[in-house]
Amino acid sequence: MTLRIDLNCDMGESFGVWKLGNDEEILPFVSSANIACGYHGGDPATMRKTIAAALKHGVALGAHPGLPDLQGFGRRNMAITDQEAYDMMVVQIGALAGVAASQGARLRHVKAHGQLYNMAVKDEGLARALAQATYDVDRELIFFVLAGSAMVPIAKAVGLQVAQEVFGDRNYAPDGTLSPRNKPNAMITDVNVSIKQVLQMVQTGTLTANDGTTVKVQADTLCIHGDQPGAVLFAKAIREALLNAGIEVGVSATRLKTP
Repeated sequence: MTLRIDLNCDMGESFGVWKLGNDEEILPFVSSANIACGYHGGDPATMRKTIAAALKHGVALGAHPGLPDLQGFGRRNMAITDQEAYDMMVVQIGALAGVAASQGARLRHVKAHGQLYNMAVKDEGLARALAQATYDVDRELIFFVLAGSAMVPIAKAVGLQVAQEVFGDRNYAPDGTLSPRNKPNAMITDVNVSIKQVLQMVQTGTLTANDGTTVKVQADTLCIHGDQPGAVLFAKAIREALLNAGIEVGVSATRLKTP
């Protein structure tokens, strides 16, 4: 059976006159776009333009809801209740779904952004709130979660289809979580190192943590960050490496099925 991986990228994170990332340049190389919904980044016009650009390139649309923290770009802890998290998700997913509908399109997936994502990995109540909000907006949406995390069974129990996510430009801790951004070497800045990690994850279902231990992962979708320096180079090089290894890049022709 031919291996296949979805290549996703966070984008649409510009705001007003402030520009972040190189969305137009990255879109030809990815198969899914996680589009900011105005809380950690993005604004109505950016949402509209990013959706239009993604549709032009045949890229699947996804909501990328985050914490309401423009100054911190959604990458700082916030003390929020599960109900507040639920409400934030509903509003953000609904907003992007409305923008997509105005262009005759539908969202395919949801992926929480930044620290909201990281907090949910370690907080079962928060993870359940994010999953339930997604389900309540559109039960057919695919929920992107950190591969191997507690979010996987929680989201499945809610009734969502789940795509387990791995990262091509991040290092991992021995427990399979992402190395915190405030720690040295949290990001992979060498594209060759990134390609080696990507191929290992997709071909063997394992990754090598920052202490040298081997961690098992299921790689359904692979993320690269659009705001990283060299993001376009990473996207192009990773896609080429996957194709050269005989691995297809793209979303499933049908919705992912929950085992």
